[in-house]
Amino acid sequence: MGTATTVRVPATSANLGPGFDAFGLALDLHDEVRARTVPSGVRVQVEGEGSGHLPADERHLVARVALEELAAAGFAASGLELVCRNVIPQGRGLGSSASAIVAGLAVAHGLLAAAGLGGQDGAPLRQRLLLESSRREGHPDNAAPAVFGGFTIAWTRGDDPTRPEAVCSVRLPVHPDVRAVVCVPDEQLATSRARALLPASVPHADAALTAGRAGLLVHALTSAPELLLDATVERLHQEQRGPAMPRTASLLRVLRERGLAAVVSGAGPSALVLVPSHRAGEVEEVAVGQGGWRVLPAPVAQHGVSWSPGA
Repeated sequence: MGTATTVRVPATSANLGPGFDAFGLALDLHDEVRARTVPSGVRVQVEGEGSGHLPADERHLVARVALEELAAAGFAASGLELVCRNVIPQGRGLGSSASAIVAGLAVAHGLLAAAGLGGQDGAPLRQRLLLESSRREGHPDNAAPAVFGGFTIAWTRGDDPTRPEAVCSVRLPVHPDVRAVVCVPDEQLATSRARALLPASVPHADAALTAGRAGLLVHALTSAPELLLDATVERLHQEQRGPAMPRTASLLRVLRERGLAAVVSGAGPSALVLVPSHRAGEVEEVAVGQGGWRVLPAPVAQHGVSWSPGA
């Protein structure tokens, strides 16, 4: 009899406009992984997003991370079987890689707990998940909401990012009237390509404006949704990335002209729209009018990754 665990992890949207590489939001679009140890081999079954395209063996990101984390804990798994039920669109700025990494770490800890070898879920373990997922992902803006849920602000401290206290985050409550809607295009965009378009430096005035709007966005998300449009103005990355996602840039212009707080989700090309609840329906109206967009209502996920015994 093998040990087994089931993991659920939310999609995430990073940046949220002016909070570049720091702000993140967990969205109620969850991937689920059912995992169990088996006598030998690594087998991965993918359902939903990525089916037919993702590896079905130890090269699969969730499996690779889980096996590495199990080995680091001194647990020699003879074999591993995963069933991945994917809902998060991939390659579209919704944190699919960060969510897969967090899921892999959670699979390992769920299996360790099921075998009586792991500690209880709590702040120290979640801090380790944040540290390890950020180390693998490269930065914590997507990792933090995937681990903790809600609206997060993440940062690194000191010169050694591998120290347990080096990666930090805070979780803030989102005003109950804030709704998130995601507009997903057919095309994908690699994060590396989007980052390559960013300039090495920006004018001081642009940096100052963006810093001020980032502060305002914290207030808008937590206390004053009516300020979301002004709070999502920024000058550091979205216009610069526009040539790589012209349809997204066009949709953002139309949405914002309607007074809707639309931003690029992560590195794109999806658009994230943050609106008071009574205006959520307008997003689909605009996106349908533009054509070629899948509109997904995605309430804020109040909880991050979870794992439970059994598969």
